[in-house]
Amino acid sequence: MKVLFVTHRYPPRAGGVETHVRELATRLVDRGHDVTVFSADAESGVERRRVENGVRIRRFASASPGDAFYASPQLALAVRRFGADVVHAHNYHAFPLFFAALGITDERFVVTTHYHGGSADGVRDALLSLYQPFGRWAVRRADDVIAVSDWERERLRADFGIDATVVPNGLRVDRFATANPERRDGPYLLSVGRLEEYKGVQHAIRALPELPEYELLVAGRGPYRTELKRLARETGVADRVTFLGFVDDDRLPQLYAGADAYVTLSAFEAYGMTVAEALAAGTPCVVRLAGALTDWADREGCVGVSDPSPTSVATRIRDAVDRDAGTAELADWDAVVDSLVARYGDAGSDDRR
Repeated sequence: MKVLFVTHRYPPRAGGVETHVRELATRLVDRGHDVTVFSADAESGVERRRVENGVRIRRFASASPGDAFYASPQLALAVRRFGADVVHAHNYHAFPLFFAALGITDERFVVTTHYHGGSADGVRDALLSLYQPFGRWAVRRADDVIAVSDWERERLRADFGIDATVVPNGLRVDRFATANPERRDGPYLLSVGRLEEYKGVQHAIRALPELPEYELLVAGRGPYRTELKRLARETGVADRVTFLGFVDDDRLPQLYAGADAYVTLSAFEAYGMTVAEALAAGTPCVVRLAGALTDWADREGCVGVSDPSPTSVATRIRDAVDRDAGTAELADWDAVVDSLVARYGDAGSDDRR
C-alpha cells in the first residue's frame, strides 16, 4: 500500500503529533508499506528531502507565524500529483490538513484531527474561528475521521457533527517501564512539553513555595521559556526550577521514573501523551481537568485539579505522590498500527467510497 502522511511538522521537531506520525510511518514501513511524509516545516538546518528508517520525508516551505498554522498552499498540488493509495492528514489546528483535502482526488482520505477545540492565545483563537468553515469542510471530506481520545470524539460530534473512531496514541511501554530512575540530590517533580502559555507550567511554578522540599524539572523548549524563568525569579523559586531544554530519548524515561510526581496543567490537549509515558514509568500524575486530560483523571495513579491556583495544585501534588501509579493497560504502537491498517481497508479497491 502506498501511504502519504501530511502533517505540519515532523521530527526532529518535537511534539505529540510529530511523534505520533513518526511512530506510525516507521511501523508501516516495517510491515512492507511504501510510506512518504509531507510536512510544512522546511527551514535552514533541516534537509528538505531525506529517507529515514525507510520513510521518505519531503518538507515544504510555509508561513508559520509564532510557530503556528504552517500555511503551505503548494501541498495541495503535491498531494494531487503524488498518486497515493491512502492520504492520511493530521492536525486540524494547522493548515496542511486543509491543503491535503484540496489535493484529494480518488485516494482514500483519512484524517486524525488531534482536535482540542481552541487556543489559549487570543489571536490564534480568532484565526481558528475564521478557519472553522474551511476546517469543517476538510474534515467532513474524509472517508474516515480518527480521534485519539473519547473526549476528542465527543468534541468532534458537538462541533462538527462527525462520528469519529477512537484510535488512541500508542506508547513504547517497555521503554518507560524498564527505565532506571534519574538520581538527583533531592526529590523532584517533572513537567514535559513545549513551553507555551496554555501548557500551564506557570501554575506548577507558582505552587512551589508550598512545596519547599521539591525541585521542578521542566523538559522542553518553546517561546514561553523566558516568561517562565521570570516568574520563577519573582516567586522566589528560581533555585528550585531547572529548565532542561530538549531532552533526548534515552534520558526522558529516566526522568519520568525518578520523579515523585508528573505534573501537566495544560488548558488544551486532545490526548495527553506525556501522562501515558509517566504512568508507564510508574510515576503518579497530576492533571488539569481540562480537554482530554479529564479522561486520565479517572485512572489509578492520576489526580485531577480543576482550579490551578497555587494551593490547589500543591495539595493535589501531595495527594498524588502517595499514590501507586497502577498497572492500567496502555496501548502500544503496534496495536495502534493494527487499528490504523483496518481503517485504511482495501485502499486499492474501486468501490471503497
